[in-house]
Amino acid sequence: MTYPTASHASSAQAHLGGEKSTELHPNILPQSREMGDVVPESSRPPVQNAENKPAAKPFAHFVAGGVGGMTAATLTSPLDVLKTRLQSDFYQAQLRALREAHPLPKTGSPLVTLPRIALLHFSETFQILRSIHVHEGWRALFKGLGPNLIGVVPARAINFYVYGNGKRILSDYFGYSGAKETPWGIHLTSAAMAGIATGTATNPIWLVKTRLQLDKSNAEHGKGRQYKNSWDCIKQTVRQEGIRGLYKGLSASYLGVTESSVQWVMYEQGKMFFARRHAAKAADPAHVPSFWDDVELWGGRITAAGLAKLIAAAATYPHEVVRTRLRQAPTVSVGDGKVQMKYTGLVQCFKLVWKEEGMAGLYGGLTPHLLRVVPSAAIMFGMYEAILRLMGATS
Repeated sequence: MTYPTASHASSAQAHLGGEKSTELHPNILPQSREMGDVVPESSRPPVQNAENKPAAKPFAHFVAGGVGGMTAATLTSPLDVLKTRLQSDFYQAQLRALREAHPLPKTGSPLVTLPRIALLHFSETFQILRSIHVHEGWRALFKGLGPNLIGVVPARAINFYVYGNGKRILSDYFGYSGAKETPWGIHLTSAAMAGIATGTATNPIWLVKTRLQLDKSNAEHGKGRQYKNSWDCIKQTVRQEGIRGLYKGLSASYLGVTESSVQWVMYEQGKMFFARRHAAKAADPAHVPSFWDDVELWGGRITAAGLAKLIAAAATYPHEVVRTRLRQAPTVSVGDGKVQMKYTGLVQCFKLVWKEEGMAGLYGGLTPHLLRVVPSAAIMFGMYEAILRLMGATS
């Protein structure tokens, strides 16, 4: 009996050619060399190559970061205004006068004193928030939101873009194929690069935003507002302080890279923990998938984002105060209508605040800062992950 030569060739290719033969002849099923049995597709090891990897979408991080930052900034704007005012020396002077007029009763037990101080801090925070609404109107709670959004959208877009793509590039370079394998060193390096790039690119915008928020409706000595709008603030800053004036506080921004790096590393570790938990449940044959699995996964990510921001912000907060002070408008008059910067540098600012106000001055505005940044981080990272998923990309 004769056999078609084509079948012999196909059989030989199936035995000897392996994967290559199936690419050339997709209808041929691979067979075992020993027994000649058909090998199921599921039992064959996956082939790792560039074609199997999902296509990278660099600008998905840019878009997702920008939208997430814009949403979070709008919803938490009143607390941002309050935080900036409490960080300034003008409002710190008001608080000191208030505390001197209504001092706390002296007690010997710290277990009683610390809760009272914390309660007083929260009370003062919400009193000032209400005072802004009563005396300046609800619009004052959103003062500086325009330049804030102009700063937040590119800042978050740049930060997430540099971080997301930096992490991908470094992981590929060092051979880490999956997110679960990526070590914290990759996250730390990517976060540091993202922080430096973001701070350098957006410092002038944050300076204008800070000065507009500190520009009170009723200025001292019966004068009107110092700045008409954002453009007027830029012109006056350049005229009085030069181009370098737009980069006041940049050194403190670089110091703040520590905060963003700690936040990113802790967020990634928390996210990996919940991802492993989700994967373990999915691998359990007795587990029945449900809607609550996704709720737990996404709720865990949002919790990880908020908790990471809480710890990072509380640990590195003094740099926020110093950065705000360095961005303030000139506050010391030297005569003939001229003014001089009270704070001239990072170290000088730290020393002067410590000398004049002590440790409390370096933590001025911490309560509204945490009340703002923790939910803001949860909103921002939640939006970031959701938009990446909608765009078919991964973080």
